[in-house]
Amino acid sequence: MSRKVSEETPAADGRPVRQWQRDVVELAALLRTWWASRHGHAPPDDNDAEAETDTGIGTGAGTGASVLWRMRTTVKDEPGSLAALCIALAERRIDILSLQTHPLARGTVDEFLLRAPADLTATEISGSVSRAGGAGTWIERADAHDLVDAPTRVLGLATRTALDAAELPLALRQLLGRCTIRSLPAGDSAAREGVPVEGALEETDTVMRLRAPEGGVITVERPYLPFTPTEFARARALVELDARLGPRVPHGQDVLTLPRGNAITVRRADASDLDAAKAMHERCSPRTLSLRYHGPMGDADRYLGHLLSPRYGRTLAVQTASGRVVGLGHLLWDGDETEIALLVEDEWQRRGVGGELLRRLVSMAREANCEHVYAVTQSSNTGMVAAMRALGLPLDYQIEEGTLVITARLDATPVASPRSYDHSARD
Repeated sequence: MSRKVSEETPAADGRPVRQWQRDVVELAALLRTWWASRHGHAPPDDNDAEAETDTGIGTGAGTGASVLWRMRTTVKDEPGSLAALCIALAERRIDILSLQTHPLARGTVDEFLLRAPADLTATEISGSVSRAGGAGTWIERADAHDLVDAPTRVLGLATRTALDAAELPLALRQLLGRCTIRSLPAGDSAAREGVPVEGALEETDTVMRLRAPEGGVITVERPYLPFTPTEFARARALVELDARLGPRVPHGQDVLTLPRGNAITVRRADASDLDAAKAMHERCSPRTLSLRYHGPMGDADRYLGHLLSPRYGRTLAVQTASGRVVGLGHLLWDGDETEIALLVEDEWQRRGVGGELLRRLVSMAREANCEHVYAVTQSSNTGMVAAMRALGLPLDYQIEEGTLVITARLDATPVASPRSYDHSARD
């Protein structure tokens, strides 16, 4: 059995962590785990051997069906505490695939990736951990993506953030698990309330606040599981990397020919396109703007600075051969939801521009591991309804006082996903 262990050595209260003691008891526990899971049984079959070759991880759960679990529990910072947990898991024929430790002022949070027999329930596993001394245990099903060790995952997220400023909220969400992330601009009253920005986390804190590079505040909330100081340090490092690199958007682009023969360019847009977007607004009719912004025409420009900022999502621009922007598509991070919005100027409607933008935005949402996207429009906007239906995805419709919300589930297979041009260009 191969294991990856990440140990944070300094304790929050200044006391040295007994690294060598934890190493000794952990080694003993690992030997017990291996012995209990291997001794007295036939060699693994071909499938198990292939799994060990491909992943470097043993199958201590035996040759039967098994499932992956992610588990956190708090133990006392004293010799033997981790060994007791490992022994309890071994008695249940549960294999420890990886372990990370998060030191606290009192005790240590141990985070496990486990492979357990399929007939074991979460309640049974957490019960065994509780009897072995674990407290505040949290457990959920894991998948193959969790097999990547923490350093590799963090480096990958840092690379994505370095390439594209719009990746920061997504990187934080993948780093910290299921959580709600919101960006509050500088001066927003909500940004000054509650938990102090960059303040020290308590062991029960479920809200994290970080200084945004543009001067606002990024709030991360995870009510089901408190953040640890280690997670806070990792999140702050990602935000600091984003701040040092400054504004950046990939400059790849695709030149396409529409069904009517018009050549257009689809590319990423940012704040540098503000004047071109305003000019497009001036060419749009009041009805077109009303369908997009659900309000008077005079309010439209007010949203553009927010929409074009990569801090709040990704924007695609459709540009003609003369360089005029005739369409905008937005993929917006709305807390833990993802919204899609389109605007195509009147002269270019019914030519396939909206459908092209929508397909590309949905593909980008899939790449970002979004489970679903939603669009808010008016029930009379038959063009948007038709474009959503053309995706071939399961749709949910909700109508209230003329406002239509269409939600598409992205785990289905249809949608002809175009080539991603986020990190490459075809000029």
